[in-house]
Amino acid sequence: MGRKVNPKAIRMGVNKTWNSTWYIDKSQYPELLSQDLKIRKIVIKSLHDAGIDDIKVYRTVKKIDIEVYVARPGVAIGRGGEGIDKLQKKLSRMFQQDVEVKIKEVAKADISARIIARGIADGIERRVPSKLLMISAKEKAIMSGAKGVKIWISGRINNASQARTIKASEGSVPAQTLKADIDYAEETAKTIDAGLMGVKVWVYKGDKVNIDQEE
Repeated sequence: MGRKVNPKAIRMGVNKTWNSTWYIDKSQYPELLSQDLKIRKIVIKSLHDAGIDDIKVYRTVKKIDIEVYVARPGVAIGRGGEGIDKLQKKLSRMFQQDVEVKIKEVAKADISARIIARGIADGIERRVPSKLLMISAKEKAIMSGAKGVKIWISGRINNASQARTIKASEGSVPAQTLKADIDYAEETAKTIDAGLMGVKVWVYKGDKVNIDQEE
């Protein structure tokens, strides 16, 4: 029986930290957690084309600050900031609070596990061959400075009658070394002919011994 642990969850407090930062009485915790999940869902839907890497939520008594890390900030901001203003107003109306959305650019988009996984999933939905997508993403990541990459795609590959998993890897990905800075993400591709296909990506960026250390 497999014993698989999320690579980010096991490193919490070592070199990873939580994406939502706030404190509340335990009676209100479920409500705010539900709000965070809704915020992420809306932001992902609104800024899908910008290439989202991460979404961080910070709360104060009367305000919600949302930091969105994207590969293409110009697409996210829109002409004259129109895209962000529209998103902020929508979230403010929904949660009856002052909401501020900040867009930050990802320094190296080619070694972001989330951007790689979403790019592969989008390619699968456009009927691009899975192996071609994996090889291209893997080579780009290594050329951009990643020390190791591992990619899995599961589902009915090439409309096969039976589901299977294809894998590609290069370099080392030390999953059990806690000081290893491993970025992990999983995305789902929704195809018309073959149903759902899962994409998992691990990217090893080197060693990182504390949360504040520069990557």
